[in-house]
Formats: sequence, C-alpha cells, structure tokens
Amino acid sequence: MGSKRNWLIVSVMFYSLLWLHVQASENYTQDSLNSFLYDYAFKKMPRPLTGRLYKVSAPVNLSGMEVSFIRLRTHSLWRNGVNLSSFEIPPRILPWPFTRRVDILYRNLGNWSTYYYSVPNYTFITPVIGILAYDSSTTSIRNGLVELNTTEDNPVVVRFPNVPLEVDEFGVKCVRFGTNGTLEFSNMIARSWCASRGQGHFSVVVPYSPKTEKKKRVFRWWVVGIPAGVLGIVLFLVLGIVAYKFFKWKSIREMERESEKSEGLGTIWVGSSKMPSASGIRTPPVLETSYVP
Repeated sequence: MGSKRNWLIVSVMFYSLLWLHVQASENYTQDSLNSFLYDYAFKKMPRPLTGRLYKVSAPVNLSGMEVSFIRLRTHSLWRNGVNLSSFEIPPRILPWPFTRRVDILYRNLGNWSTYYYSVPNYTFITPVIGILAYDSSTTSIRNGLVELNTTEDNPVVVRFPNVPLEVDEFGVKCVRFGTNGTLEFSNMIARSWCASRGQGHFSVVVPYSPKTEKKKRVFRWWVVGIPAGVLGIVLFLVLGIVAYKFFKWKSIREMERESEKSEGLGTIWVGSSKMPSASGIRTPPVLETSYVP
C-alpha cells in the first residue's frame, strides 16, 4: 500500500513538472501578453480600491516578471498625476478616449525582456518596463486600452535603478516601444531616467557588441540551467527514496512469505527467561541391530 502511494506521488510530481514546461513554452505576442497580464491582474483583484497600488504575483509560466496595478479616477490623474518608485505620470494628463476611471498596469519583464522585444544593432542593459492605461469601465480588454498623451515639457518619466555604472554614457539610449508598433530613441535625462511623450514599453540600450552578446548568452544559460538542475536533483532524490522504500518493502514481503512456509517454534520458560522450543522428534531412532555384547 505504501509503495503504491509513493509511486502515485512520483507520478504527480512528474506530470506537474511536465505541465509547467508546457505552460512555460506557450507563446504570447506582445499584444496578447499585454491583454493576458491585464486580465490576470484584474481577476486577482476583482474589486480594487481607487488610488491603491497592488503588486500582483506573476503566473507560474511567466515567473520572473513583476506586475503592479493601480486604479485612478480621471480627475485625480488630472490634478495629481502618478508618482511611484519606477515611473511618474505628470498632472494635467487625460486619457483618450475619455473615461471616468483609469487602470494603469506596470510590468517589469525581467529575464523575459529579450524574448518579447529586440532592437536591431543594440543590446538591452536594463529590463523592459511597460506602462499601459486601460479603461476600467469596459469589459473588453482589447478595446479597453487608452492613450495618455503628454507634452514635451511635461513627459512621462521612467526610472531604471539597475543601469550598469561601467557603460559609456555617450552610447546609452532610451528606447520606447509604442502601442502602435513604433520604435523611438531618446537620450537619458539623468543617469537612470528616461522621458517619453506617451505610454508603452521602455528600456535602456547600448550599441551591439559581440562581447556583450556573449555575456548575455552565458547569462541565459545560467537562468535556464539553474532551475532545471534544481528540479532534476529534487526529482532524482525523490525517485531514489521511493526506489529504496520499494526494494525494502519487497525484501520484507519475501521474508514474511518464507516465514509462513516454515514451521513455527514453540516457546518455553526456563527460570525467568523465555526461550524457543522445538517440537519432539516425530520418528524415534531405531538401532540397526539389537545385539548387545
């Protein structure tokens, strides 16, 4: 019974790992990823409070991403804007088309950045950060995306806390991936700050270098290899423990069957000690001859 339970546990773990692999290999386009993350965040918080920032744990198949969500009234966005640690939307901004409430979804793609975005002849030195606004009153996610148009004197500011210090400042560029598929370059306004006249996805890039690309490939192998190695070790240990228990159980069963075939010994007490006792000899010995000299 115990062996069957152990094998069942191993089977469940194996198929769970297989399911995670299949889910992780699911392909999203840029637009479908945006829709999926907004839908996922909305389902996690069906009744969000206005003005409160929510951090949403990313789904298992997109582990490594960071997702945050905030709902604002339009008059509050116009009067105060939004000022968070990773980005700032200035006051005097209205959504287009107009809506009474706006859902702003922030996401840091982390190690998924190069999977969904790329810039020809450039290399990312920071993760891709996305800032998108949605109409909270619509039930259609695809039609719920709204624009936040700013002016050149009052732009959206995106902050990147992990810009490497050793990069050449003259080659560093801010890049914005617009919601309509456009790609825009601009100079950094500070060491780790980028400014933009609209929403979208943002990152910091440097001109392509074979040395940088080699380091990036090594990093990718580490990102993929470490979790796979840990899962492999855990699965190997579980299989080893189950195999040990199975063979031990099988050995005990064989010993029990052998003992059932053998004749049991009785017990007797000798003083204060209990000792095994064999039954009497069934056939008494017979002398070959009765001659006695």
